[in-house]
Amino acid sequence: MAESEPLLSRVRGGRGRHCGVGSPAFRGALGGPGAEAGWDLCFDQAVVFIEDAIQYRSINHRMDARSMWLYRWYYSDTCQWILSFTIFLILCLAFIETPSSFTSTSDVRYRMAPWNPPCGLTEGIESYLVGWVQFWKNLWLLGYLLVLIVSLTDWTVSLSLVCHEPLRIRRLFRPFFLLQNSSMMKKTLKCIRWSLPEMASVVLLLALHLCVFTMLGMLLFAGEKDDGQDRERLTYFRNLPEALTSLLVLLTTANNPDVMVPAYSKNRAYAIFFIIFTLIGSLFLMNLLTAIIYNQFRGYLMKSLQASLFRKRLGTRAAYEVLSSTAEGDGQPRGVGVKPQDLLQVLQKVQMDRTYKQAIMEMVRSHGGSLLSADEFQKIFNELDKRRTKEHPPWPQYQSPFLQSAQFLFGHLYFDYLGNLIVLANLVSICVFLVIDADVVPRNRDDFVLGILNCVFVLYYLVEMLLKVFALGLAGYLSYPSNVFDGLVTIALLVLELSTLAVYRFPHPGWKPEVQGLLSLWDMLRLVNMLIVFRFLRIVPSMKLMAVVASTILDLIKNMRAFGGILVVVYYVFAIIGINLFRGVIVVPPGNGSLAPDNGSVACGSYEQLEYWANNFDDFAAALVTLWNVMVVNNWQVFLDAYRRYSGPWSKIYFVMWWLVSSVIWVNLFLALILENFLHKWDRRSHLQSVSGVLETTYEMSTVELLFRDILEEPAEEELVEKLKRHPHVQLCR
Repeated sequence: MAESEPLLSRVRGGRGRHCGVGSPAFRGALGGPGAEAGWDLCFDQAVVFIEDAIQYRSINHRMDARSMWLYRWYYSDTCQWILSFTIFLILCLAFIETPSSFTSTSDVRYRMAPWNPPCGLTEGIESYLVGWVQFWKNLWLLGYLLVLIVSLTDWTVSLSLVCHEPLRIRRLFRPFFLLQNSSMMKKTLKCIRWSLPEMASVVLLLALHLCVFTMLGMLLFAGEKDDGQDRERLTYFRNLPEALTSLLVLLTTANNPDVMVPAYSKNRAYAIFFIIFTLIGSLFLMNLLTAIIYNQFRGYLMKSLQASLFRKRLGTRAAYEVLSSTAEGDGQPRGVGVKPQDLLQVLQKVQMDRTYKQAIMEMVRSHGGSLLSADEFQKIFNELDKRRTKEHPPWPQYQSPFLQSAQFLFGHLYFDYLGNLIVLANLVSICVFLVIDADVVPRNRDDFVLGILNCVFVLYYLVEMLLKVFALGLAGYLSYPSNVFDGLVTIALLVLELSTLAVYRFPHPGWKPEVQGLLSLWDMLRLVNMLIVFRFLRIVPSMKLMAVVASTILDLIKNMRAFGGILVVVYYVFAIIGINLFRGVIVVPPGNGSLAPDNGSVACGSYEQLEYWANNFDDFAAALVTLWNVMVVNNWQVFLDAYRRYSGPWSKIYFVMWWLVSSVIWVNLFLALILENFLHKWDRRSHLQSVSGVLETTYEMSTVELLFRDILEEPAEEELVEKLKRHPHVQLCR
């Protein structure tokens, strides 16, 4: 089929309904098999356009029958799940390959020799998985080509050196597969890139601020006038790099007030220096950086989301153009609209949520046989932006008046309140016994009373679940997510309770279950019992102020895939770099497996004295935990000092870069998303709308695009038509 043929051209004077696609035979056919093929092609094109609109995808792709089949197969749920699982396996290879993370601890004092896979095992898996991804992916083709060449070259080097090569470059490129598989992650990266110039201006101010106060500190604490000043100089301002590091850490308040105590203990005036530095750096410049990131990122994110909305409307309009071309003839004016029966036939093939599909099809049927205009067509698909109230299955019908009364009683909201009171009593009992047994040695504790109470609570939860199933029916009970959670917790508690009774018998005076392994069945039962506390989250929606906060948190959780994916990529890359730079540099002094008895020989607050031995870069899992501890910036000066001593002063560059990327940029981006979401929900109009109870017309925050849906501008019809006219594979003839 010729790709250059117009896709949306009109068939003049013909009664058959054609898209005007393909060979001249289709364009000139007035009926028969050619007309049927033209109809099917039109409908398939409309299906693809609508699916592109639902997923905010670009419609700039080939539209012949074979290409559309491959396109829909690639974006099918099955193929996307396989692709995501493949990417997950590729990323997880870092835990298995040398250096393996299969040890019970990362502490260099106690860690056993890890199991390392034989040479060629992970390399073979990686080559197969990467090849599968490359074969089916056609986006970011140039990047894929480069990554493929580098990966295959590095893979060949690994096998030729029997997996003893000092550096595996291909590990750094694995997160590329995760990036390219998410359009929102690409948008986020683009927004970060656009925001970098403004971020750099504040970072330069921070650097200037650090340099000025570093020089002032070097001059202020250079002499030996008194003991306090000398201790300040020797501890924090020994030389320029040490002074710069001390003030950089103070910028994060991690070493406050330690850094000023030696001088301040001798003279109060020295505190002015550190207070002014903290006020300017931490409270002014760092918060200014947050404001700039929020403002710039929000602006660029809005542009990106506006483009996504445009793609959605463009896909819908393209589907309208395809289907409206089939509405010609049969005595109808040319280009009037879309026949509802044609749209219903298309919707049957579209891959979308069943609830939304049913709602849209009902709207289409409500128009009867009249043709749908462009505005009506668009309004139908605006239903995708609205929250659909989930319909629960009807309650079972009982004939007995007694059963009907019982059904009303156990299905009432007050029965849930009673359950919440029982849960509160359960938690109070646990807290009371934790306080009572706090000073009792575990082997001397008597869990008789607590064991009896736990049996009673588990029995109540079981009876409550059965009564709710009786009142609502099994389907109705499972239609509520809160009931599903309660049911799973109840079943887990029941299994653990029966297992505990079978192993340790029924509670009796002096009853104390023995620990077998890491945790006893009794301990596991108590831990699972704490999950019941989440039942109290049900009362949050009834409190308007808490409901706004809770909905903000839920929306963030739903939309954290892009931001979380960026963080995963950054963690992955920095962990691999850290392994290559610092693997094996942290070693225990010979003849001393544990420094705990001898920690008086090392400096107070040092890596050795604090026993931070498990924080290292000897394997991938340990590197991730170490990076997390540095990102939190609590005591991160300990890591700076330790790796400076073990590997050299250049190691500070790595940790400072990680601090900038994780704690400064990513955390501020996350804060910007929280602020925008919360302020949007706190808006007076949204608040009034929620108070009025108009829930069906509010937007569902299932995607980031819908998160800011009502502050985006609808594209004009002229823009959509003009864009369609310039489509490489679509040609409008009207």
